[in-house]
Amino acid sequence: MNSLRIRRGAIAVAAAAVLPFALTACSDSGNDAKTTSPTSAAADPTTERQEPDKDSVAMDEPFGPACAGVPKDGAGSFDGMAKDPVATAASNNPALSTLVTAVKKAGLVDTLNNAQNITVFAPTNDAFAKLPKADLDKVLADKATLTKILTYHVVGQKLAPEQLENGSFETLQKGMVTTTGSGQDYTVNDSSKVVCGNVKTANANVYIVDTVLMPK
Repeated sequence: MNSLRIRRGAIAVAAAAVLPFALTACSDSGNDAKTTSPTSAAADPTTERQEPDKDSVAMDEPFGPACAGVPKDGAGSFDGMAKDPVATAASNNPALSTLVTAVKKAGLVDTLNNAQNITVFAPTNDAFAKLPKADLDKVLADKATLTKILTYHVVGQKLAPEQLENGSFETLQKGMVTTTGSGQDYTVNDSSKVVCGNVKTANANVYIVDTVLMPK
């Protein structure tokens, strides 16, 4: 009888000793489940990575209907023009040949190529063709007048498209040009439309326009 009591007492002691460890193990198991569940539920960082804003990317590229006429490759392409200073870059674009002729006659090639961080509003051949031929020939033959007109198309800072939304800028000729618009639709001096904008050259941003700007 005493032996039986001793055995029962030993079993009770053993059970009392084992029970806390069992409870601790269960508690730890529950904590592990709680700590691992957020990890398993966490989103894959790659799925949360945001893509660049397409509008901002687009606005860093040339825009406008006349951009389609720019060569796709070679020195006259957008990539090619970005490697050369502005007068040289323009000479490789067939749509700007009249402007290049005018720049050469005015002796402004080196001035434009050596300038830093400028903006050029570059009239197309069609823009010059809007002028009566007799008037254009007269201007091309008058270096002082030609220089005045051409430098009126140049601003002494690089202008991003958003700066043209409602802008007023001093030109190298010392006159002012005004710009209005938004998105991909801009007008200079309320008359000259930007037909291919944000064209990059080594030292300038170029906005190709459909009308020659005249100093006021």
